Amino acid sequence: MQINEMDSQWRLTPKQAVAVQQRLRSQVILRDELGEVHTVAGTDVGLAEGGRTVVAAVAVLDFPSLNLREVAMARQPCRFPYVPGLLSFRELPAVLAALEKLSRPPDLVLCDGQGYAHPRRFGIACHLGVITGLPTIGVAKTRLIGEHPPLPGRRGAWVALRDGSEMIGAVLRTRQGVKPVYVSAGHKVSLARAVEYVMACTTRFKLPETTRWAHRHASGLV
Repeated sequence: MQINEMDSQWRLTPKQAVAVQQRLRSQVILRDELGEVHTVAGTDVGLAEGGRTVVAAVAVLDFPSLNLREVAMARQPCRFPYVPGLLSFRELPAVLAALEKLSRPPDLVLCDGQGYAHPRRFGIACHLGVITGLPTIGVAKTRLIGEHPPLPGRRGAWVALRDGSEMIGAVLRTRQGVKPVYVSAGHKVSLARAVEYVMACTTRFKLPETTRWAHRHASGLV
């Protein structure tokens, strides 16, 4: 994977980071441009040493069996403060370092965070996809922006997440009676296909198995 040289510079001010998002968002592809998916990856990030170190894990699973194939981890100094809407500038350096340790790139990446459902339509899933060229999906545990109608309680139900008149994502019930996840396109994957893949990667828990495996490693639970 080729990482854009300018975007490998992560020591930015929040104002500069917003400018990067605004410059790169036109490169996001919201249609399906992914081939056959044989491996799916999940990313998750934790903090260590009192927040001074970012710990990223990438878990790769076979698809559709969801058997764990490979895990890569990386630790990076925390270069960016916590600023809502600018998560990628805090987490992506470590995620990119972990991705480069894999034996081969995954066919699809499910990111623990927003994709297109973002104030500037450029969440961490979009950012990762644009600078690596990988197909990506944002799967967030909480809503950043947007409104939606009531969501049915059954597993697999979803409703549109809208910001004004624009449909920016989907509110998806992955487990009956449990709070939903917020799915949005990242890069090279349409929203409809993103919902399908998230459901295909989810078993009896709320979060996709990709996210669960990545979280366990990033949090030091395995």
